[in-house]
Amino acid sequence: MKHILSSEQYNRESLEELFTLADKIRNNMKEYSHKLDDKIIAIMFYEPSTRTRLSFETAALKLGAKIITTENAREFSSAAKGETIQDTVKVIAGYADAMVIRHSSDTSAVEAASVEKIPILNAGAGKGEHPTQALLDMYTIKHKKGKIDGVKVAILGDLLYGRTIHSLIKLLSLYDNVEIYGLSKEAFMLPQEYIDMLKEKGIEYKKCNSFDELPKDIDVIYHTRIQAERFEGDFGKEEFIINKEVLDRFSEHTILMHPLPRVIEISTDVDDDPRACYFEQAHNGLYIRMALLLQVLDRA
Repeated sequence: MKHILSSEQYNRESLEELFTLADKIRNNMKEYSHKLDDKIIAIMFYEPSTRTRLSFETAALKLGAKIITTENAREFSSAAKGETIQDTVKVIAGYADAMVIRHSSDTSAVEAASVEKIPILNAGAGKGEHPTQALLDMYTIKHKKGKIDGVKVAILGDLLYGRTIHSLIKLLSLYDNVEIYGLSKEAFMLPQEYIDMLKEKGIEYKKCNSFDELPKDIDVIYHTRIQAERFEGDFGKEEFIINKEVLDRFSEHTILMHPLPRVIEISTDVDDDPRACYFEQAHNGLYIRMALLLQVLDRA
């Protein structure tokens, strides 16, 4: 793949190829430490980020690449003067060999890739998709559960604006006998287009109104924060907060995931529970993003 724009680019074969490469990197980091010695990666973030930006920068550095970066391109690049994404890419193509972009527009990554100058990696596009997050999420599920076929996954929180959710369910739909349960406020329900997509793939989406409606033996609980920056007005308090008491309703084999940052939706009293794997999940992003950089630059 030249660009990483959407989860829809992937099938089971390409996912397994990516996971295998990530495992090789994880198990022998030194072997890959000079793979991109002659490359420069541009990291352009028009929205705030901690994990995605820093893990991409670390991924590039650990592969031997150099980076040029800005963490607030909306204010500290020519975007503040009205420059289009396409023009920005045309310029950066003269400086770098690949570009990682996060932007508030749902179509930003596609617009960047339309220039066809250098590989574009979508690091979050508005309320649309966040494919590299979904890829590391799937990698985490595979590592923790040993499989993806047949998993039961509960998605919680902001299912309307949560781009990590949108990308994740597209990848889950590639597997057999997957069950997906959605628990959110009415105002943040999963858009119908995603429910229809799951139905077309033979996956029944089960809308829930309380923790009691989730199976006790659920494999994965994937919580997200309310994306307050995506809308105006008061969104109220999070109704579905996971603390130790709530988590203990579920199996000892259930894993708790979150793309982070969290606000109040997961209490810190579960951080030391072996089922809580959101920090491990974040660290898995390094191996996946190293693998993606190698793939788009034909160094895998």
